Amino acid sequence: MNGIESFATPGMWAGFVVFVIAMLALDMFALGGRHAHKVSVKEALGWSLLWVTLSFAFAGLLWWYLDGSAGREVANTKALEFITGYLIEKSLSVDNIFVFLMIFSYFAVPAEYQRRVLLYGVLGAIVLRAIMILLGAWLVAEFHWILYVFGLFLLVTGFKMLVFADQEPSLEGNPALKWMRGHLRITPDYHAEKFTLLQDGVRWFTPLFLVLILIETSDVIFAVDSIPAIFAITTDPFIVFTSNIFAIMGLRALYFLLADMASRFHLLKYGLALVLVFVGAKMLVAHWYKVPIGLALGVVGIILLASVLASLAATRNGKKGGTAS
Repeated sequence: MNGIESFATPGMWAGFVVFVIAMLALDMFALGGRHAHKVSVKEALGWSLLWVTLSFAFAGLLWWYLDGSAGREVANTKALEFITGYLIEKSLSVDNIFVFLMIFSYFAVPAEYQRRVLLYGVLGAIVLRAIMILLGAWLVAEFHWILYVFGLFLLVTGFKMLVFADQEPSLEGNPALKWMRGHLRITPDYHAEKFTLLQDGVRWFTPLFLVLILIETSDVIFAVDSIPAIFAITTDPFIVFTSNIFAIMGLRALYFLLADMASRFHLLKYGLALVLVFVGAKMLVAHWYKVPIGLALGVVGIILLASVLASLAATRNGKKGGTAS
């Protein structure tokens, strides 16, 4: 591979960035407004449906543009790459939700304060993913064999997730939390949505600041899994970037939609682990067999659907667990 290959023009990159900024501004004021309040399930459902609709509309526009400029075969391939990448990134982002819920529950964050933390979490995630995607694309372009390293990493990660899926994570031993508690002045109570405040000329940090740092740290960890996973589907940086961003942009609304019933999807972790195993194996066998993108989409879709249905069936007569408050 010579250089980073992509069909996208500078204008397409600029247009997408402008779109993201505009949607973030709209999301900032519409999903939560300027004042703290608990995001309702109805509100979260509306925004979740909007983000999914926009994602597939983008796939349709992408297909239409490439069908006219590069031909039907390229249009079909790139559109399928985007949809498959989006599905993988969207499903892996669900694992973030379980961690977000654990962090919010551990710190007993009031529901009306959670939206601001997640907004900053999404902004940080977008910047982080952009940097990691550009770095990953450069590595793949310069050292094509890195794809096999990605594949092996995903395979090992997937098997580890399968083995430890039932273990409950704990924040007690988190090194970032230990450092902050040992080096920062932390207020005992929340002060609305503030992260810091001045008291008698001294800077104090609120518990909400600790929550924000842990949210951002968790996204770094998840990005290490999700970025290699998308490179199993395509090495086109524009497809990698857009599918990632669409998945992340809908993460905040998806959290508020699923937080109150997260325990009903406890088997989804096994499905996510199998997805990582599949995409890792796909990368490792690429030299001998290139899995068709349509087949990859089908396999990922079946794994996720089966894990969701199995989760719902297993908890049909059980109690709902987990709350956003």
